[in-house]
Amino acid sequence: MPSIAFRRWSTACNWPFREGKVLSDTRINISAGAKARPRSALLQNWRQHVVYAGFVIIFIFFAVTLQDRGFLHANNLLNIARQTAMVSVMAVTMTFVLSAGEIDLSVGSIAGLASVVTAMGVGSFGVIGGIVGGLGTGLVMGLINGLLTTTIGIPSFLVTLAMMGVASGSAMWISNTAAVPIIDRAYNFSFGSGNIGPVPTLLIWMAVFAVIGHVVLRRTSFGRKVLATGGSEAAARYSGVDTRSIKLRVMMLSALAAAVAGMLYAGRLHSGRFQLGEGDELSVIAAAVLGGTSLFGGRGTVIGSIVGALMIGLINNGLILMGLEYSQQLVARGIIIILAVAVAGRNR
Repeated sequence: MPSIAFRRWSTACNWPFREGKVLSDTRINISAGAKARPRSALLQNWRQHVVYAGFVIIFIFFAVTLQDRGFLHANNLLNIARQTAMVSVMAVTMTFVLSAGEIDLSVGSIAGLASVVTAMGVGSFGVIGGIVGGLGTGLVMGLINGLLTTTIGIPSFLVTLAMMGVASGSAMWISNTAAVPIIDRAYNFSFGSGNIGPVPTLLIWMAVFAVIGHVVLRRTSFGRKVLATGGSEAAARYSGVDTRSIKLRVMMLSALAAAVAGMLYAGRLHSGRFQLGEGDELSVIAAAVLGGTSLFGGRGTVIGSIVGALMIGLINNGLILMGLEYSQQLVARGIIIILAVAVAGRNR
């Protein structure tokens, strides 16, 4: 039978339970009568879905104001998907990290380091060697982040902030701050620059990560344990959840996805560069929070994070077509993050 603490926590979160297991994160009406949902629940539900309305509004705005500049052209829309794919891939696993009550600020730097290692591996050992090197880089970085957070007890914010510098400095060191070219056509086609018919391979990578991430978070015990850990770590522990293992695994998944993003960057640009992924951690976190994932844990949605990433890509593309400079785009991105935090609130 579930513990008293877990029963209280599940009831407070409106989650059903049976035999100590959370069955679903779908909200239900606990009361026997047909009572109206509390105002707080309605507000929380609105916050979870505001990203979809916002996406439509922003799309219509740019479609109307930039219709004479090719915004609605198929090539431009596909280009938005290409530019957003890497952020979307990292946003999927960032959803797990935030849902577990942690944060990862090192994803952008890990992506840059993985792109350099992959490019060097492809040049020296072929495609397989490059892929193994890139994925291995992500796993090692994620393992270090996870162990420092769960074993030593250093806050993930500080750990990943330090790892950001380590990864960025390592990428500059081993590449001598120069781009490392990739001339293997098979790699470049598969990891970024190819098209299967009219569909870019980057869009396929994004779709695969979105589907797998959504299924794992919503339909598996691991996903439910991630949400339980972020919702109330103490209650989750009392219910038999190994919260340290959960946090370790989500940190490793985040770094692994960052490495894949770096490999996609390298494939698209035909080279590995330490600058790739620089600043992406801001966009990734903003995409997840805009999509309905709580910065304080316990709630997350992969599909919302993907839509949030597409919204940021949509805004960046529209600002470019409007003639704004890169510095102005950074200002707009910062404002988006502030609005995302304000809209998300602390729903605990």
